[in-house]
Amino acid sequence: MDRKVKHTLSFKKTCIDLYTKSSESILGISKEYKVSESLLRRWIQDYEKYGLKGLYPKKNQIYSSEFKHRVLLTMEREKLSLSEARLRYRIPSDSIIVQWRNIFSKFGLEGLKSKPRGRQKKMSTYKRKAYKSQKPLTREEELLLENERLRCENAFLKKFNALIQAEEEKLNSRKSKPSKN
Repeated sequence: MDRKVKHTLSFKKTCIDLYTKSSESILGISKEYKVSESLLRRWIQDYEKYGLKGLYPKKNQIYSSEFKHRVLLTMEREKLSLSEARLRYRIPSDSIIVQWRNIFSKFGLEGLKSKPRGRQKKMSTYKRKAYKSQKPLTREEELLLENERLRCENAFLKKFNALIQAEEEKLNSRKSKPSKN
């Protein structure tokens, strides 16, 4: 299943052709076609670097931590801007590199590693067994357990009797009402 694309390839090509073949500015084209200036600039840069192939929608990619680190090191070493690094490594957006840089500054190389997203695939089937002591119960513990069981039984019977009484009252109230005929 392909993801939904907001702007078609022909629309992008039309905007770029207007910029390259006419004297219209990026600002004018962006207002006319209701596209942000930065997006239009990105399309133009991608088209100039990779041709028509650069305008195709970019798939959601998962980048390795080594790749992310290499991009950041290259940017630092060669003093590349965000858009230059994006073009060189074919990354869809500058903001992705900004995120990597922020994560790297906070957590280092460990932060750049991919983490599983969403819910775990399978729940653990391990169930803890109820703890039973090896020692026999003392007389006092046996009496406490029996007392608890009897309390539960008593509460259950009271609830049961209350339900039966409620049903009987409901039946009696229906019988005692005279018919309206």
